Parts: sequence; structure tokens; C-alpha cells
Amino acid sequence: MNRRMFSKLLGTALLTPGLALTARAGQAPAEISVGYQRTGVLALLKRDRTLEQRFKPQNINISWVEFASGPPLLQALNVGHLDFGETGDTPPIFAQAAQANLVYVAAEPTNGQNEAIIVLPDSPIKSLSDLKGKKVGFVRGSSSNNVIVAALEKAGLSFKDITAVNVSPADGAVAFAQKAIDAWVIWDPYLAIIQKRFAARILVHSGDVLQSNGFFLANRDFATNHADLVLAVLDEFRKKSDWAAKHPDVVAEIVAEETGADRAAIFTSVRRARFSVSPLTDQIIAEQQATADRFYKLGLIPRPIKISDIVWKNPGFAAAK
Repeated sequence: MNRRMFSKLLGTALLTPGLALTARAGQAPAEISVGYQRTGVLALLKRDRTLEQRFKPQNINISWVEFASGPPLLQALNVGHLDFGETGDTPPIFAQAAQANLVYVAAEPTNGQNEAIIVLPDSPIKSLSDLKGKKVGFVRGSSSNNVIVAALEKAGLSFKDITAVNVSPADGAVAFAQKAIDAWVIWDPYLAIIQKRFAARILVHSGDVLQSNGFFLANRDFATNHADLVLAVLDEFRKKSDWAAKHPDVVAEIVAEETGADRAAIFTSVRRARFSVSPLTDQIIAEQQATADRFYKLGLIPRPIKISDIVWKNPGFAAAK
């Protein structure tokens, strides 16, 4: 299977990143720009135009920029081309280590079922220890980077015991199908699609090796200057998350229609997702700090970081929970 075939299978919309970034507005914004990935809560908000309705009385427009993964989204957030974005747990750690101008504004706890290390059904790899000396594909700097590091630790291996292959979701699918990599670390809906297409075997789910969270982040300057707008946006994030948690089949229908991806696979991915938006609790901060410390110890980030230094604290959001 080549990349073109996989694009058709997955749905072109799911693979296409934003082609142009929106300019940031001034201190009294005429626009709020949001970076999103096609299958998350933000994609539902975009489709329903919920944010547009919320900010219409203030004459604030909403612009949307699509990304295939978290690292490029946070690059755009750092330089001010975005005001908000949603990623997994690892991209913000790399961004903070690079002194990016962003803050955590909310968390999206996961259940550990929507990301996994997979192998083909005929693979000789049966356990994590079998990964030694093997080629493992993942998106460097993404949540999958964290999963493979934690999995290797659990097996008593180090990052140096594998050949790490940095691949995008689309290129990873091709490499996996052609056996150019021995194992692949990937998240839903790509995970569900590949499971269905190739009967891929799950070596471990992310939840088997760590507790991870997704995060909503904001440009630091935007959060500092417009706390009221941040609270309003988070209010809509939370409402849509609560709705999605109660209507997973409706969400699956929407995502399948929007992406053109396999319906059965999309239903699988949505049903094992956890839709939740919350403030960053002490426990969530500690979990993220443990990941950052692990990455520094392994030399994956150049300096130690303190997660709490870039956590946006606002009693209005915590009280609204």
C-alpha cells in the first residue's frame, strides 16, 4: 500500500494540515485563531460554529487551522499565529524546553485506550522486550514518543535499544504496511483504521505503560491579555466535551462524514475515547512533570523544565467545573 492509497482509505481531510497560518489580532482581538486536529472536540466546535455564535455579539471572528499532529501546531502557537490549540502530552514538553511562548489552560484526561504500539499479525514480536534491535516508527515529539519511551522502560530497555524512525501518521501507515518498520506507535483514529485494514496486533496500549493526558494550550500573551476570552473559549470546550461524552455514536457519525474515513473504524475510535475537559489538577501536573523528567534524564530535551511554570491559573475556570 502506498501513501496515495492510504490517503484514500483514511480520508484526505484527515491528512491535510493547515496550508496557511492566520495572523494574530492585536490586543483588542478582532479574531481568535484555533489550531485543531480533525477528529477532536475542537473539530466538533468548528462544524457547529459554536465559538462563532458565542463571540458574535463582541464582533470577534474565529479562524480555524488544521494540523495532522501536535508539534507543528505548537510551533504556530508559539510564534503567535494561533491563540489556542489541542495536543497530546508530549508536544508541550518539547515546546517548553525550547522556551516556547505558551501556557497550559486545560487538560483532557485519557483512558489509555486510544493509542498503542502495534505490529502486523505475522510479526515475531510478541512482547515489549522483543522490540530490542527493531525499527519502531512514531512521530518524534508527539504523544507516541512518550508511549515508546515508557514502554521501553517497563521492559527494562533504553531508547538506544531500538532504531527510532520519525514518521508522520500517513507515512507511518505506508511504512508499517510495507514492513519498513517493525512496530508502530500511533493514536486513534489511525490506530483503529490500521487495526481494521491489516488486523494489526496491539502489543500494549498507552494505558498499560503510563497515565497520559491531552491538553488545551494558549499563546501566553493571549492568555495574559485576554483572560475573559480564554474562560469563554474553555466554557465552550467543556460544554462540547460533555455533549460528546453523552453522544458517542452521533460524534462517530459526524467524524466519519467529515473525514471520509472507514465508518466502523471511526466508531471504534470514538467509543474508546474519553471526552473530558478539566483544570490542571496537582495530579495531572505531577504526571506531566514525571514525563518531562523522564525525557530530560534520557537526553530527549536539552534542559530540565518545571511544568507548573507554564500552567495558566484562573480561579474562574476551576470554579466553573
